[in-house]
Amino acid sequence: MNISSTHTFHIPVMGIGFTIDSPIKVAHYGISSAISIIEDQLIEQMRKIYCAKWNILFLAIPDDEPDSRAKRITSYLNLIDYIVKEQLAQLVTQPFNMGNDITKYFDLLPDNSPLKLAFINLKKLSSEERIIAENDLRRKIVTGAIEVNIMTKIDKPKLDKEGNELPAEFSDALSALRGFANSNLNASVIFSAGLNPRLYSYCESFEDFFPDKNGFVKKKIILKVSDYRSALIQGKFLAKKGLWISEFRIESGLNCGGHAFATEGLLMGPILEEFKNRRDELLNTLYEICESALVQGGKYNFATKPNLKITAQGGIGTSMEHNFLLKYYQLNSTGWGSPFLLVPEVTNVDEYTLQELANAKQDDYYLSNSSPLGVPFNNFKLSSSEEQRKLRIEKKRPGSPCYKKFLEFNTEFTEKPICTASRQYQKLKIEQLELTCENEEVLKNEISKVMEKDCLCEGLGASALLKNDVKPAHKLSAVAICPGPNLAYFSGVFSLKQMVDHIYGRTNILNKIPRSNMFINELKLYVQYWKNENKNFSIQIAQKRDAYLNKFKENLLQGIEYYKNLANEMENQASELFDDMLNELLQIEKSLLLIRINSQTPVVV
Repeated sequence: MNISSTHTFHIPVMGIGFTIDSPIKVAHYGISSAISIIEDQLIEQMRKIYCAKWNILFLAIPDDEPDSRAKRITSYLNLIDYIVKEQLAQLVTQPFNMGNDITKYFDLLPDNSPLKLAFINLKKLSSEERIIAENDLRRKIVTGAIEVNIMTKIDKPKLDKEGNELPAEFSDALSALRGFANSNLNASVIFSAGLNPRLYSYCESFEDFFPDKNGFVKKKIILKVSDYRSALIQGKFLAKKGLWISEFRIESGLNCGGHAFATEGLLMGPILEEFKNRRDELLNTLYEICESALVQGGKYNFATKPNLKITAQGGIGTSMEHNFLLKYYQLNSTGWGSPFLLVPEVTNVDEYTLQELANAKQDDYYLSNSSPLGVPFNNFKLSSSEEQRKLRIEKKRPGSPCYKKFLEFNTEFTEKPICTASRQYQKLKIEQLELTCENEEVLKNEISKVMEKDCLCEGLGASALLKNDVKPAHKLSAVAICPGPNLAYFSGVFSLKQMVDHIYGRTNILNKIPRSNMFINELKLYVQYWKNENKNFSIQIAQKRDAYLNKFKENLLQGIEYYKNLANEMENQASELFDDMLNELLQIEKSLLLIRINSQTPVVV
């Protein structure tokens, strides 16, 4: 199957279930999207749903079947591969009539695409010429990429029936990778949330991650990174094993959906500038290491130097921002995530949550401590999951029953790891705090933090089942959703065409809330984050604490200086994009300089 580069945007992974079947919905239109493959129980349910829709025999893979997790993932990915190929086969045979998918395919393309221009030109041709031109266009139709995402931190060991730990390859992340590697897909795996040496090394077990005799790599690797240094470190780790990174996907540390992995004040613009300036250096360094490793390992070489894509995502909201990123930073694509939560054709958002998102206010989106991973998590105040969490607290039964157990990492009270969102952990932790904490105000705050943790295994997958009229297991149907703060500037429910037309500047679907450009919005988020860290920092060693906060502030100020220079440089080329930017930068800089580091010793419970 040919893989598309016809569109200049992609749809990143969102939650566990929101994009779990997005390739089936958009790949035949040439649009790339990513799915999470960490939750095999949900994957098995989605496979059953789509087997029924496509009249395919469904043979369940039970929990107790050996290697069931990997097998479920392989079977689901093979099903997606089959469906997308069938959709493509049907699409290319359709007449070019209004309303047909083949017409929609070309209509969605960016206006400067050669394929789009050739499509528009069809109406100018005579009958004979048109038939020839139509057949030529049919041959050039390709699908969007089907990408899978593995969050590297979710890599809990698996136990057998007797409670004995199974070999490492049966851990959550390694099983997921094996499920992908054994699938029929010609696709990419996205590794997010940082370097996992065991997981990265496991790629060596599968030939599809290495070049074949023609230099073709069937299973590619994408690394989601926060900065250049991270890209180089992780890239070298993989290259030394003969594993090529086909793409570095740069994501804003705070202006994104889901878990927010904040940098130490390093901002998107300066990060992208470094990638732009050092792209060739990065390519050549990794290529040299990778080629050497392939030779030493007795593997096939690349026929020619492989491509290295650089893409970015997080907080992009207008066609001007999209185009500027592509042109100025020479990106291959930009990621548009959270706005697609308002597009029912593309993502799985149940009707209740969809309407709440469509009518939400700006302060309904917030950065929370809800994740059991201990990483800041973008949350939505009006979700049914938040409502359920508060109701449990009112009933004096905080915490959630824990069935899926993907986030069981805490051994504070038990020998066997448990989840900090579980009812068991929260009961034990609250009891401990009540016994040991004498300050009533501190006690109240600490208990509140404990009870803020919420079940994401169930909540982030429930919406996919609800939208398909399937009752989630264990009667846990509350939906957790994790949009980025940029969604505050979109209100309503949109079609795929409306959203794509917005991305390409053919329409404007932003609401009337005043919106600074994406760089300023991210800067504001980082300044607020720094203020919170300054106020609540919990590192007990003052010297380490001050060094962190000073470095963070220094990086913010350097980022502001970079944006000042950029705004001056781009004044004539992208004036609308940088309108009022200098004034906002000066105001933010002034307020930041006035704040001193809080040198008080943090309260330790």
